[in-house]
Amino acid sequence: MWETYNHVVSEDAGYLLDNQHVEAGRRLDALSALFDPSTCRHFDRLGVARGWRVWEVGAGGSSVARWLARRVGEEGRVVASDIDTSWLELDSSRSYETLRHDVSSDPAPDGAFDLIHARLVLVHLPERDRVIASLIESLKPGGWLLLEEADPELQPLVCPDDWGNDQHLANTLKMGFRSLLSERGVDLSFGRRTPRMLREAGLVDVESDAYFPMGGPACDELERATVEQIRQPLIERGLASGEEIGRHLANVNAHRLDLATSPMISAWGRKAR
Repeated sequence: MWETYNHVVSEDAGYLLDNQHVEAGRRLDALSALFDPSTCRHFDRLGVARGWRVWEVGAGGSSVARWLARRVGEEGRVVASDIDTSWLELDSSRSYETLRHDVSSDPAPDGAFDLIHARLVLVHLPERDRVIASLIESLKPGGWLLLEEADPELQPLVCPDDWGNDQHLANTLKMGFRSLLSERGVDLSFGRRTPRMLREAGLVDVESDAYFPMGGPACDELERATVEQIRQPLIERGLASGEEIGRHLANVNAHRLDLATSPMISAWGRKAR
């Protein structure tokens, strides 16, 4: 199931995945377990060091902001922003700034940043080119922009080993979820375009890679929390029955499925000096 994002997607009837929902904390924890190692590997590659000024856009949970704050030290600065900072504010030991902020409309935080990072954010925003230009404007010369976005169309199955009835059911539910996302304006092939968009926006030294986990407790928990959260929209749209959803969740709980996420495309580039 393509559930790898932190942020709400609006619709006329409400939100599809609201961070205020009871499952949101479980989903954020699973996302951290699955993707933080890859994200932090990119931070290492870009040379994040003491004294850096970093903006973590659409932070969701606190794990990435905590890692960055430890790396930059007291000499540096980390701003963790989101339209909903409730999960960040639960981190009583935080050594980073929190900012309630909508990157699509609010002014950027003060200061020129050495690194700006956004994971699973821009896919939900209609004016992505304008947002990327705004983020680049907030970089200091030589600063890095790292965007990480899922691309469900590159690998469309939650069970890549689609060999039996249980796996077919899981993949059918994923197709239903993708329909819900598409109806709400989510671009399911956005991830692959991020390297080109960074080059077209004027960044240099642009590179990219792709990563997706398959199997294990965190994949199971991410699937379970997401399906529980979207149960009602799936049923209301006739995309799945309550019995099918219950059967799928039982399969997940029994660890009968080798679940995968969608590929995460990481693309990074540097602002010319």
